[in-house]
Formats: sequence, C-alpha cells, structure tokens
Amino acid sequence: MTDLAWLLTALTMGLLGGTHCVGMCGGLSGAFTFALPADQRQGWRLLAWQLVFNSGRLLTYTLLGLVAGVLLADLQNLGPMKKIIPITAGVFMILMGAYMAGWFAALAQIERLGGPLWRALAPLRQRLFPVRHPGHALAAGMIWGLLPCGLVYSAMTLAITRADPAQSALVMLAFGLGTLPTLLLTGTAAGQIKRLLQRPATRKTAGLLIILFGLWTLLGTQLHGGHQHAGQSSGKSAEHEAAMNHAEHGSAHHH
Repeated sequence: MTDLAWLLTALTMGLLGGTHCVGMCGGLSGAFTFALPADQRQGWRLLAWQLVFNSGRLLTYTLLGLVAGVLLADLQNLGPMKKIIPITAGVFMILMGAYMAGWFAALAQIERLGGPLWRALAPLRQRLFPVRHPGHALAAGMIWGLLPCGLVYSAMTLAITRADPAQSALVMLAFGLGTLPTLLLTGTAAGQIKRLLQRPATRKTAGLLIILFGLWTLLGTQLHGGHQHAGQSSGKSAEHEAAMNHAEHGSAHHH
C-alpha cells in the first residue's frame, strides 16, 4: 500500500471508531467542559476550548507515533519482521472491529494494561482543574491522549508498520484527526449524536468496517510480499541469463 493509503486507513479508522470514542472518552470530554468557567461553556467559546483540549490529545498521538517509529524502525530491517509487523497490525484491527461490534471482548483486557499509568497521572490531571487558561487545556488534552484505549493501540500497530518515524507520526496524526469530529460533538453535548453512535446497529456497522480494513491490511501485506518475491525471482533469472550469455560468449571467443 502507498503512504497515502496508510494515512487514509488511519483517518478512516478514527472516523469509524467514533462509536468507541463516545464510550471511552465521552465522560472525560464532558468533564473538561465542566472544568471550564461557567461563561465559557456555550457556543463558539466552548468549541474553541474543545479544539484546544483535542489539539493536546492529537499532539500526544503524534508524539507516540514518532517515538514508536524511532524505537522500532530498525525492526523493519529484520527479514521476518517486514511481514510480522503488518500482519500484527491487520490482526489487531480485526480484533478491534470485533470488540467495537460487541462480538469479542479480548481487547478489553489489553486496554487494562495502561491502567496503572493512567492512575499514576491522576494527581496531575486534578492539578490542571479547574481550567484557567489555554495552557491548562492543552496540557490536559495531552494527558487525555494517554487514556488506555484499544482503538489507539490499533492505530499504533498501524503506525509502526511504517519504516520511517515521520510517517509513523503522520499515521497517528491522521488517526487523531479522524476521531476529532465525534469528540468535538461529544464535548459540546450533542446528545442526539451520542445516542446515535451508541446504538448497537451503529457500533456493529463500524466494527464490521474496521474488520474489513484489517483484512485489507493483511491482503496488502501478502500482495506486497508476493510482488517482492516475484521481483527477486525475476532478478535472479536475469542474472542467470546474463551469466549464461557471458559463458557462451567466452566459449565462442576461445574457439
């Protein structure tokens, strides 16, 4: 898959993951709203504050992608890992889709792995409330980005399939931008939207689509591997043919 395809996959996963975001982040987004002064909780002022909160969240996602890219880029140079990492990303997306649809809850256990860090950050979160200026809001949003979430973990597995830290960061940014519409609506108390996203049919549809993206990721990995193998075989055939021609030419010259 091209780099653009990876970015579109991450963006779409974020958009489809809105049903999960409402459940995971809806309460926190609402808490940020109530942490604002009363005169800032309406209209464009509330929207502006929510944009600052979410900018902090997207900044954390981007930094996580960058760090993962720096730490894990060398893994891409290890032969078997070139296939294992994309396959892991595809499988993780399939599991995430099944989790969102309510068909398979294994990722709930993985989400709990981040619980200790989230609890350790509780004193810092409390120190930022009430929110008095945009710096507080940005810092609170950056902490929000560390909330244990299977959807974020799925995006991270997608990000580390890129062999370049900048591309890993861009994948995570694209994913964050995909989640933005839902969380802005949640933060501004769009009750009807929340109810729509939480309907079982909506969650199942979104989960199924993410499963399809996971399958597409797996298929792309296999096709890329097949083309690479074919290219290598073609290269070897060309080298063999050149060697044979050289041998024949040398033999004719000798005679």
